[in-house]
Formats: sequence, structure tokens, C-alpha cells
Amino acid sequence: MRMNSSQIKHFNYIFTGTGLSTLMTVYKMVLSGKFNDKSILLLDESQKKSNDRTWCFWTEKETMWDSIISKKWNSALFANEEFKRDLELKPYQYNQIRGIDFYNFVFEAISKESNITFLNEKVTDINELETHVFVGTEENRYTCDYLFNSIYTKAFVQTQTKYPVLQQHFVGWFVKSENEIFNPEQATFMDFSVEQKGNTRFMYVLPTSKTEALVEYTLFSENLLPKEEYEKEIQLYLQKLGAETFQIIKKEQGSIPMTCYPFWKMNTKRVLNIGTAGGWTKASTGFTFRNSDKKSSALIEFIQSEKFKMSSFHKKNRFWFYDLLLLDILYHHNELGSPVFSSLFKKGNPALVFKFLDEETSLLQDVKVILKCPKMPFIKALFRVIFLSK
Repeated sequence: MRMNSSQIKHFNYIFTGTGLSTLMTVYKMVLSGKFNDKSILLLDESQKKSNDRTWCFWTEKETMWDSIISKKWNSALFANEEFKRDLELKPYQYNQIRGIDFYNFVFEAISKESNITFLNEKVTDINELETHVFVGTEENRYTCDYLFNSIYTKAFVQTQTKYPVLQQHFVGWFVKSENEIFNPEQATFMDFSVEQKGNTRFMYVLPTSKTEALVEYTLFSENLLPKEEYEKEIQLYLQKLGAETFQIIKKEQGSIPMTCYPFWKMNTKRVLNIGTAGGWTKASTGFTFRNSDKKSSALIEFIQSEKFKMSSFHKKNRFWFYDLLLLDILYHHNELGSPVFSSLFKKGNPALVFKFLDEETSLLQDVKVILKCPKMPFIKALFRVIFLSK
């Protein structure tokens, strides 16, 4: 992998942004062995050398990422102010991957490829022409046959009113407690016992030992909070767990858009939007890793077809409509998040719920899951959004 700017400015493929979707796709290009004759340029203003995020996903089979999974859980906790339930996840496992481990893993593989160039440059301009795509950065100019863009432009969804837009926003503390307060064999998937304050608010805990965990205060809502409000809630929660004294090892925060906005309609003859910019984030949960894994594999297969058409990559399915219904409910009645998710997990089969959230259930299984939800909010949402699905 060439790391310095080259005199050759034209590439077969350029990837703007090197987040999860880009790195997954390029890694799979390398593994396939089918792109060795293609020149590939990756552009990003970040060097991807920090542990800037944590990804989690559930799976029942081995994956190509198993070597970098830092922790696995076979059990999860779901709770609200009225009940707690230990969720036996089998045949699934809940897995954690640290951002830095993923970046190092992928860059180690692609660094051996002479046809792949990574440049630490900020993209400033993308202009599609009839025969190629022009890409400008603060330092250089490039052209390519096809562009894969993962740089998310917030304005596209924030300036429209047709599709509801929420944020999954959070602040997390990696903490080490002096006393043993965590169960390292069980992740806390959602704990709605925290005060809801008219929103959908829950705690998310990923313990790695009896004294260490990532404790995250998360909201599915329209507006972000002052940082001190997230941190106050984390502190209160740790006190409730019995943390007498604890050390904050590291902090992380983020905001993931939750929307069914049809990003794919912005794909063109030579430009394909991927990742969050392409609608690859699961709209109803904000989960990204598993969705990107599936989409990147589908993309590799797609671009190997003889006459692939970038604008026809995305296929809308019934799960998009389910997500649209839930987002509509949470957009109009944000306080209903706890009752809706609680209805799924209180008596439902956890494995079936996870399979449903992974969009791998049959229509009959969909019905079994959906019937556990409160009926009236979904009926009202159905009337509001029925015309959006067309």
C-alpha cells in the first residue's frame, strides 16, 4: 500500500472516508483476489490510529472478525423500572470489537497491496462527469472511474421533513471500580430503569471484569443534551450499582442518525454512497457493524457483475417499513421507547428478537415478534407513514 502522494492521479476506484463500511469493503476486495488489477485510493482526514469507538454485534456463526473480538457474552440483561430479565442469547453471542483493533487489522492486510493507496487528506469536492468522477482534497486533485462515498452529510436529512430523523446519542465511560460491581459474563443490553424524562433513555453496560466496564448513557431522541447531563446520569447509575470509588479510564461519545431517509436515491451512474451516508445503519437501533458486514459483502458481489449499475445497488425490503413505523412512533411520542422495547423482551424469545433485528426472520416470524408490541401506537403510525413507503 503506497502511503505517499503519487504522480498518477487517476484510479479505478476512490473511497472517500475510511470508516467501517469502506474498510470492510476494501478488506473484502483484497480477500477476494478479484481486484488486484484495479487501482484503489482511500482518502480520509483521519489517520485511524486511535481507539475512537466500540462496535458490538450478535452472531451465531464464526466470522472473519473473530480474531479481533475483545469480549463475548452469552447472556444479556434487559430491564425497566418494573422488571429485569436475564436473556439467554443462544444460539447467539454478543461480541465487542474495539475501533483501534479493527483499524490495525484491516490496514495491516491492505498495506501489503501495491494497488491500494491511502492518503491522509481531507476531501473538499466531489464532481461527477460523464466519463469519470473528479475528487478534490485540500492538497491534491484525483479522478476515478467509480467513487464510493462514506462521508455523511447531515444537511441532506436535516433539511427534509418527509422522513422522521432521530439520533442515537450517548456518552460512555470506561471505568474501573475499587469494589466488584459488574458481572463479566453478562452485558446490559438496555436498562430503562433510569428516569425517562419524556424520552427514550437507557443504560448500556459492557463489563470486561468484575471491576471494569464500559457504561454508556444512551438516548433515542431528536435533540442532544449538554454533556454534563449524560455524565451525571452515568455517575448516578454507578452509585446505584454500588460503586463506592471508581476511576474513569477513558471517555467516548457519539451521535448516530436514525432515519429511513432513502439515501440510495442519491446514488448515480458513478457514485455510490455507503455506510451511514448510504443508509447502512440499522434505522431502528443504530447498530452498524452487522449491517455493514452484510452490505459490504453484497457490494463486492455487485461490482464484480459485468455491467453493474451503481444506482441499482440498494433494494428496499419490508424491514425498512418496520423501522419506519418505529421511528415514526418515537418521533411523535418519544416516551414510548421503553414500553415498545420492553414488550419485545419481557416474554419474547430473545434469539428470535435478535434474528428479527438482524433482518433474517421469515414473514411468519416477523408477525410473532410484532404482535408482542403495543398495538395502538403502531396502528396510528401505519396511517401516518403508509404513503411514505411508496
